[in-house]
Amino acid sequence: MSDQGCGIDIGGSGVKGAIVDLSDGSLVGERIRIDTPQPATPEAVASTVAEIVKQLGWEGAVGITLPAVVTGGVARTAANIDKSWIGTDAVALFKDALGGNSVVVLNDADAAGLAEDKYGAGKDAKGVVILLTFGTGIGSAVMTNGELVPNTEFGHLVVDGKEAEHRAASSIKERDELSYKDWAKEVSLVLTHIEDLMWPDLFVAGGGVSRKGDKWIHRLDNRTPVVPAALLNTAGIVGAAMAAERTSKGNDVE
Repeated sequence: MSDQGCGIDIGGSGVKGAIVDLSDGSLVGERIRIDTPQPATPEAVASTVAEIVKQLGWEGAVGITLPAVVTGGVARTAANIDKSWIGTDAVALFKDALGGNSVVVLNDADAAGLAEDKYGAGKDAKGVVILLTFGTGIGSAVMTNGELVPNTEFGHLVVDGKEAEHRAASSIKERDELSYKDWAKEVSLVLTHIEDLMWPDLFVAGGGVSRKGDKWIHRLDNRTPVVPAALLNTAGIVGAAMAAERTSKGNDVE
């Protein structure tokens, strides 16, 4: 069991969980998914998480992602979950729901960043790796030589008078019916602003649109290499399990 962990990934539509082989980032057995309760209140979501952990038969530390900024175990924002999460002590909530199990809670993009950096598209990269998830908004994670800088919010970076995610989220491409060529111009603009601030060595593009990376990544004109994410819909689970293992060993992710 020492080379395994348990990760739960909470999203706006589904709560997913699995046991993870931490030697290679693969899932052990089946991934369990339960629809996110509506409204997605803290108590309702915690109950769903407890049900998944029960079905997995897991009794150790559990890593849990939230679509939120999380500092000191407390949710500070809420995206696609009920606004009552804001100010909730998520660690205490989940620990109680899981009967006292050790729990670590982190931002969902941060979890994906951990996983992609160790097992996925960033595993051979040195220096600063930035994951950006292109979806309804833009999530971000910054890794530097394997260490996470938590709770970055590059989706809210103002680029030429408009938030980055209001320019370059994949939802904007769909809403405005942009071609990949035109959308890539917006993505390039956002990436250029980020790299002027951070000077990363690699960007990893995540989110569903990363599966069609061959249609748009080559159109980008920023200076930093960009590669598509590799773990796709397992990245949050894997990163959460990694965070739980690190915390159980005394290496906090925050």
